[in-house]
Amino acid sequence: MLNGQKMLFSGMQATGTLTLGNYLGALKNWVTLCDEYECFYSVVDLHSITVRQNPAELRKRARNLLTLYIAAGLDPVKNCIYYQSHVSAHAELAWILNCFTYMGEMQRMTQFKDKAAKHADNINTGLFTYPVLMAADILLFQSDVVPVGVDQVQHLEITRDIAERFNNIYGDVFTIPEAYIGKVGAKIQSLQDPSKKMSKSDENVNASIYLTDDPDTIIRKFKRAVTDSVGCVQYTDEQPGIKNLITIYSACTKKTPEEVVKEFEGKGYGDFKMAVGEAVVSVLKPIQDKQADLLKNKDYVDQIIKTNAEKAGYIANKTLRKVQKKVGFPERVR
Repeated sequence: MLNGQKMLFSGMQATGTLTLGNYLGALKNWVTLCDEYECFYSVVDLHSITVRQNPAELRKRARNLLTLYIAAGLDPVKNCIYYQSHVSAHAELAWILNCFTYMGEMQRMTQFKDKAAKHADNINTGLFTYPVLMAADILLFQSDVVPVGVDQVQHLEITRDIAERFNNIYGDVFTIPEAYIGKVGAKIQSLQDPSKKMSKSDENVNASIYLTDDPDTIIRKFKRAVTDSVGCVQYTDEQPGIKNLITIYSACTKKTPEEVVKEFEGKGYGDFKMAVGEAVVSVLKPIQDKQADLLKNKDYVDQIIKTNAEKAGYIANKTLRKVQKKVGFPERVR
């Protein structure tokens, strides 16, 4: 606990550009959590280098992501928004936790198998031990809760296993984190293949709406969105493309799917897709404008980076020093 509130940790990778799915499914719902939790939101750039990155591009994307956090509504005073690489305790604790994690546990991680298949020319040990670094991220802040998507549940489970193993040996060192079950964010699917989730790594640029897409691009992508030959706007699994568009429109307008169906009763797909595109533009344009202002205000953003790195480092190092003492490392001479 900090300031009488439970601790919450989450983060996103500084690779690619966030999609509408990232915003509606997660980021939008982070905004109100600081009223209930002490929140730490990291730009997890250490995780990013498990796949080869262009250094200049990685720096640019990290800053873009940090400013997007703020532009989307995360108050950098109420929330600790920081670069993972600026808090060395992440890497230090990850090494210690590696020594309390078994090879068999890592080999069962489905995300490693998926990523190894995609990057067969670079199956590095960082990719293999990625979940241990994630465990360090979470445990450093004695996190009570962690918002996780379906694809991250396995990583939270291994985090709990590692923490319990360590606690069983050394006593009550780590808080055992729980999955955050709060307001469910909208599950946004690909515009070109509604059986898959919208992804920032999709090779088909028309499949995803990126938070940096300009209005014309957004409208064009929705015009090209896959629908069907039924010709009727209905919220049903039998029409996955239309159902996905209804979900997006609902999330952007705060209307229920039933209200959306009624609104577009008797209207064609062309009118509906245009309306969805315009609704998305109305949501993203203020975020884009805010981010543009932040990127121009270098001194302000740099101060946020410095201040929040110091705050995150202070909290993280309290946990790290406790762990170092437990495992027997010599105390530092002051």
